[in-house]
Amino acid sequence: MHTLASTDLTAILPTLILMVWAMGLLLVGLIIPAQQKSTIVAWLSLVGLSAAFLTSVLRWDNPVSGFDGAVVLDNFSLFLNIVFAIAGLLTVLLSIHYLCDRQIARAEYYPLLLFSVSGMTLMSSVNDLTILFIALEMLSIPLYVLAGFARPALASEESALKYFLLGAFSSAFLIYGIALIYGGTGTTALAEIVEGAMGGDLALTLTGAGLILVGLGFKVAAVPFHMWTPDVYEGAPTPVTGFMSVGAKAAGFAALGRVFLLTLPSLGDDWAPAVAVMAALTMILGNVVALSQTNIKRMLAYSSIAHAGYLMMGVAARNDRGLTGLLFYLLAYTFTNLGAFAVVTLMARREEEDLSFIPYAGLAERRPWVAAAMALFMFSLTGIPPTAGFVGKYYLFWATVEADLVWLAVLGVLTSLISAFFYLRVVVDMYFSHASRDAPAHLYATLTTVLFVTVAGTLLLGLWPGPLLDMVQNSVGSILG
Repeated sequence: MHTLASTDLTAILPTLILMVWAMGLLLVGLIIPAQQKSTIVAWLSLVGLSAAFLTSVLRWDNPVSGFDGAVVLDNFSLFLNIVFAIAGLLTVLLSIHYLCDRQIARAEYYPLLLFSVSGMTLMSSVNDLTILFIALEMLSIPLYVLAGFARPALASEESALKYFLLGAFSSAFLIYGIALIYGGTGTTALAEIVEGAMGGDLALTLTGAGLILVGLGFKVAAVPFHMWTPDVYEGAPTPVTGFMSVGAKAAGFAALGRVFLLTLPSLGDDWAPAVAVMAALTMILGNVVALSQTNIKRMLAYSSIAHAGYLMMGVAARNDRGLTGLLFYLLAYTFTNLGAFAVVTLMARREEEDLSFIPYAGLAERRPWVAAAMALFMFSLTGIPPTAGFVGKYYLFWATVEADLVWLAVLGVLTSLISAFFYLRVVVDMYFSHASRDAPAHLYATLTTVLFVTVAGTLLLGLWPGPLLDMVQNSVGSILG
């Protein structure tokens, strides 16, 4: 019988901090006056996320495992925890005035956000497939509620229902895949599956791996499991959409890295071609369909699908450089995409969100530095130097060439060229069209902070990527040896 030890709690310390803090916020919300509740809980949630961030930084180079090895807190998981905490902090700052302006400022929003981040941190630390399923549900269930948080808006309720139904369906694939891997190897522990995969029932193990790929493919919005993404992204509150596009995606790729790159490398010749084809289809569909979008949130939704394809290149490559590029790109994408959604949040009018491209016409005349920030984010998503997106794509393309997947790297370059058409369309509207309306809504201090941090992150990671690359390589080395 397992007895709880201090190492068990240390191994889930970031997760534990976020869960306990979220539960505390729910209790605090009961005693705060209603008119101040949402704002106070929002600022308190920043404290919990900051504590999780600092814990992850201070635990660096001090790996620990717990619960009989089912959870491991190593540099790989710590780096991803830092990414999750940054995404959570920026999302809270984006949400404070957005929720108030739309009269949906309910205090439970922030505990739900913290619960979701706690699930993400646990997913990055999984060393057992049963923990993987628990972590996936911990991050998903709060997101289902957050997607419908703008109730009674019909689009928000519809997005929540679609996300819940398809999410439950994908979870069924995941848990069935876990059951088949257990049948094929006799274990759910990742360390033991490595040996069991070579001596067990190969057919059951591969089938289980395929079903797990389906379940996680839904979470990262990879083709053909992307159908939910445009509708859910459009209907959910804008800060929630930004958070989902980076946080849930990063958590999904953390699990893909753990399960496929670390646990099933001996079967790589069997699963890697399927991942490569998924990456190719995801890049093609995401970029091509984004060309025809007239709604900026749907355009960014298909953009998110396309970037899932670029990230899957790192998994398909099956080498150190691929995993390095994957982790670097996740942080770069967090800054870039949340910055873009910060501008979308600003441009959405209080009375009714105008998600067309019309509000961006002549933005450079009305808000020059906001237009400059949005242009930077569009350049980074395209992969134009000297932005973080360029460095991330460079590493991913390099990794696929090293893995003899030259065709996939060429396709990645071609689809990046296609993406320039719809990303740069926004830039052209901002700088070469006449203003169609007055200046956008008031630029609150919290929104200014988000824009400053995301611009700085996008530029610094592009101009000076060395320190972060060293940190990422350290993370990769901690799990690959």
